Amino acid sequence: MSAWPLVALLALYPLWWALGLGVLIFPILAVPMAVQLVRKHRRGEAVKLPPGFPLWLLFLGAVIIGVAVLGADPDGVVQAGAAERVSGVAFRLVEYVSLTVLLIYAGNLPTGALSQTRLVKLLAWLFVVTVAGGLLGTFAGHFGFTSPVELLLPAGVRGKGFIKSLVHPYAAQIMDLVGDPQPRPAAPWGYTNTWGNNFCLLVVWFAVAVRAAATRRVKTAALALLVVAAVPVVHSLNRGLWIGLGVTLAYVAVRQAQAGRLGMLLAGAGAAAALAGVLAVTPLGDVVTKRLENGKSNGVRMYLTERALDGFRQSPLVGFGSTRNTVGGRQSITVGESAACERCGNFTVGGNGQLWQLLFAHGAVGAVGYLGFFGYGLWRFRRDRTPIGIAGQAAIVGTFVAMFWYNSLVTPLAFTFLAYALLWRATLPKTNSDRGDA
Repeated sequence: MSAWPLVALLALYPLWWALGLGVLIFPILAVPMAVQLVRKHRRGEAVKLPPGFPLWLLFLGAVIIGVAVLGADPDGVVQAGAAERVSGVAFRLVEYVSLTVLLIYAGNLPTGALSQTRLVKLLAWLFVVTVAGGLLGTFAGHFGFTSPVELLLPAGVRGKGFIKSLVHPYAAQIMDLVGDPQPRPAAPWGYTNTWGNNFCLLVVWFAVAVRAAATRRVKTAALALLVVAAVPVVHSLNRGLWIGLGVTLAYVAVRQAQAGRLGMLLAGAGAAAALAGVLAVTPLGDVVTKRLENGKSNGVRMYLTERALDGFRQSPLVGFGSTRNTVGGRQSITVGESAACERCGNFTVGGNGQLWQLLFAHGAVGAVGYLGFFGYGLWRFRRDRTPIGIAGQAAIVGTFVAMFWYNSLVTPLAFTFLAYALLWRATLPKTNSDRGDA
């Protein structure tokens, strides 16, 4: 098997973003990945499946079954027919299947074609890209351009909000969270929340890659990058990111200590102290304080969580197949989205976190399959105390933490799957193809 589809996906992601492909590149490159898996099977070679895979199939089954209930509406949502909702479900299903192919393909790649170290470096590269996109969003928040893919679409299609979010590259989302509209980094991941989620998922691989670096110059440059990264992290005003980084650092420090590497605890404490000092003596501290004092999104998030749980109670097994838009806002059903106030109402139930989307859209069946798959993986690989093992576990833990406020599709789930694949590949026996395939 050849590694070129995965290498192209990760190494060239800034190009895909600039072309307007973004998350659309996943189903495109899933095709050659699937072709290689089929050829492997036809050669009589076993296509290995990841541990706990039946649980993931249970989740995919819940997504498919959910199509049958797209026409049903729980209380308090905008009424619509199944035909009006099927396009969104089809998009999510295509992406879920594409990422499933990615997981199986990555796990079956011989290490001679793509070593663990090289895959880690590719993910570390995307962390650098994330920091660069964060700086672009912080200092050039209004930057954006019409992509080639966007130009090819009919005007009526590319003007739709959802389509534009897929094909129109932009640096930041402009939001009023602390009293005045400010840019919040999004590039190259489309949304500020996705940028923050991916930052947490990728920083662990950057740390592993730097730890393996032989030269002091590389490690010094990496430390400088992490210091610079604090600027977009703070200016993102992303409390979920701040919590996620704290949990990730704590998990890695504890696991390293369990492996007998106590220096990580001291390094973590030192990093926390250094960050506190930076916040105390620079304007970044004022930004954090303003964000903590302004919880404008808290009410909306709680309102959507309540709507998701109400929907789960009305259809507990398979949910409603997809998200729904609320009638009005949290204070009145007469308040709705408009050109003058895009965030005043018609909120997306299931759009405020993967857990709430699972419960509302896919019910207990989907939630058990999805969460059970990653939970099983975390348990299965718990004894791996290598740097890659701890980083992979930290990524899965981070995914569980983020599910309360972030949605995972598309890129966060892709990076969680690749963490899973790195853990899984470490348990596979070496074969001749592992040693000889280049």
